[in-house]
Amino acid sequence: MSPEEVSRAGWPPELLDVFEHAITCEYASLTRDGAPVTVPTTPYIGQRSIDVSTGLSYPAKAERARRNPKVALLFADPIGAGRSAAPVVLVQGHAAVRDADLQLNTDRYVRLSMRKLPASVKGQPRALLRRLGFYYARIWIEIVPLRIRWWPDRNLAQQPREWRSEPALQLPESDPAPTGRQPPAWLTAPQGWREVTARALEVLPLADLTVLDADGSPLCLPVTAGALEGEEVPLQIGAGAPELPAGPACLTVHGHDEHFTTQENHTLMGTLLDTAEGSRLHVERALADWSLTGNRVQIAAGFLLKGRRLAPRLKAEAARRGQSVPAINLP
Repeated sequence: MSPEEVSRAGWPPELLDVFEHAITCEYASLTRDGAPVTVPTTPYIGQRSIDVSTGLSYPAKAERARRNPKVALLFADPIGAGRSAAPVVLVQGHAAVRDADLQLNTDRYVRLSMRKLPASVKGQPRALLRRLGFYYARIWIEIVPLRIRWWPDRNLAQQPREWRSEPALQLPESDPAPTGRQPPAWLTAPQGWREVTARALEVLPLADLTVLDADGSPLCLPVTAGALEGEEVPLQIGAGAPELPAGPACLTVHGHDEHFTTQENHTLMGTLLDTAEGSRLHVERALADWSLTGNRVQIAAGFLLKGRRLAPRLKAEAARRGQSVPAINLP
């Protein structure tokens, strides 16, 4: 987005660099029951929107937004963004799902992702990349910012600056929902989540908490998470953070390398408690995660294993939308 387009959209211009160069942001949407679910996702600047995507063969992130367009994006991950000190930016907005033209979606994702994350495809044979339709075939989620708050850093020690959209802003609608039933989850939740969680809290650099604000919108902020104590995680939250009401909550613990060739993500669902000792997350379950860890051979093997599980879903999901499986057109 050019400076002129930023001006027309009304966004604070000093935040454009954050939006453009972040490798990941936290994308928070709501379950059928209204609980927040937050996962790291790569953001891209759209036409007066900030866009994220999900694979056509695993559309849950999009379908949650289609049911309930209240979403949030948290820009609080400076790794690989080229800046040692970047502000933390919380965007709460309105989502519109785009899957009426899967070929257009896929062409855009291939082009933008390879430009933004070149290390992820460096050295890969083009013939192999063309076979990764299970990953490159995409649904886009366009997020129109309605409220933006930002702080100097993850400490949230100061009160945030704030921007709001015009009250009369016309909000877009999602493309029509596909026919048939949404596919079931393709990954199983981890067994022995306590051991996985205890390790993640110890070794991964970033933790972000999402709750619901008074309007029922997800509100996601960086926190400092302590060691797991039974089924609870103690949390430290900066004094400049907005009030975080007790209730349904999600804690995402994650990290990746500078070039985004490895990533590890863990999402914990539970309840935020306000105790005499401070805020704590009572963990009820852990979600299945998309992580790529290990050396180059292990990462490639893990990615191809995911592909074998997802490939059979690709044709079915395209057919639900009355379309053919998109081709992978490399730039």
